[in-house]
Amino acid sequence: MRLDLGYIFIKDVQFGSQTKVENGTLYVNKEELISMIKEDEHIKDVHVELARPGESVRITPVKDVIEPRVKVEGKGGIFPGMVAKVDTVGSGKTNVLKGCAVVTTGKIVGFQEGIIDMTGPGADFTPFSKLNNVVLVCEPRDGLKQHEHEKVVRMAGLKAATYLGKAAMNITPDKVDTFETHTLFEGASKYANLPKVAYVLMLQSQGLLHDTYVYGVDAKQIVPTIIYPTELMDGAIVSGNCVSACDKNTTYHHLNNPVVRDLLEKHGKELNFVGVIITNENVYLADKERSSNWSAKLAEFLGVDGVIISQEGFGNPDTDLIMNCKKIEQKGIKTVIITDEYAGRDGASQSLADADALANAVVTGGNANEVITLPPMKKVIGDVQCVDIIAGGFNGSLSKDGSIVVELQAITGATNEMGFNKLSTKSF
Repeated sequence: MRLDLGYIFIKDVQFGSQTKVENGTLYVNKEELISMIKEDEHIKDVHVELARPGESVRITPVKDVIEPRVKVEGKGGIFPGMVAKVDTVGSGKTNVLKGCAVVTTGKIVGFQEGIIDMTGPGADFTPFSKLNNVVLVCEPRDGLKQHEHEKVVRMAGLKAATYLGKAAMNITPDKVDTFETHTLFEGASKYANLPKVAYVLMLQSQGLLHDTYVYGVDAKQIVPTIIYPTELMDGAIVSGNCVSACDKNTTYHHLNNPVVRDLLEKHGKELNFVGVIITNENVYLADKERSSNWSAKLAEFLGVDGVIISQEGFGNPDTDLIMNCKKIEQKGIKTVIITDEYAGRDGASQSLADADALANAVVTGGNANEVITLPPMKKVIGDVQCVDIIAGGFNGSLSKDGSIVVELQAITGATNEMGFNKLSTKSF
């Protein structure tokens, strides 16, 4: 697989009579975008707002963040099985509106949604405060069940990102990065003296609004399999979950997976990156045993020397994480796990719900229970009343002056387990 990612750097976003990119500004035809979203009969109403870095704006409850991309050359289209037809993606040329995103918000479905502050102390904990955001405030029609409600908002975000991405179709990119991988035997021959490394990407799939989609298929229904790293960059995997905001992998995270990027940068130089093993995080023990057995089997089959494993979520998925780590280590393959911690507000509690002596190389995205005070913002997009019930919030989180006291758990992307942020923990 060879994929050229062409970046068009977006420095501002504004409403305009035509959706286009001009001199680093993304202009959005609001009426056209709304009309397109409302083609879905399940959408009662939708509002479009803009939120730029440094503005006194709070977005909550955040459901997903999606980066606009467009397939310029090659097979398939962005978000195959969801928006585009099902075809294998990850090769050819794809243009990216870098520096902007679609953010979906609206009426809360459960209790696990997040906050993005565009300025103030909260902005330092989320990478999405640095983006020019096109925010969809969606109101599905009355009477929808929770999973139907969530699907409506999820699809609205993906369609909006696809719509905006088309503005990059005929633009010469400001920068192009080329990513190339080889077949297993080609790589083994070409990089015979380099250590072989794979990446085990754990996908949230506990059901009950804890879903991830692979080429449109609910990840609960898959067994672990191998994909090319570049498939992720074309939207082969999208978020459909409402797990705690801090360690939820949004669709933006999947499109810009930093583990994949770093391994590709070192591919052919320091290591032979043989591919990505995707696995799920189901609820039942039998499913956990099955999936971890398969992950270990595939790592052994690929003949790798080392594996990086990233988790999504916490608690129940900690078991999947340790199972994957332990079984792969028992195959004689070295592992490094990426997780975050729920160590209590004082940091003194056990960080993970499961552990094993073989899990001896750990990278952490920080303690999600750490408490932060978010000052009031001049503008709130969405529904600020939800912060008293979202994960990380509590009764009384929202003060009368608009300030909020919450755990980092409530901030979208704060302790991301792909390492997609600046927060970590040092051991002493």
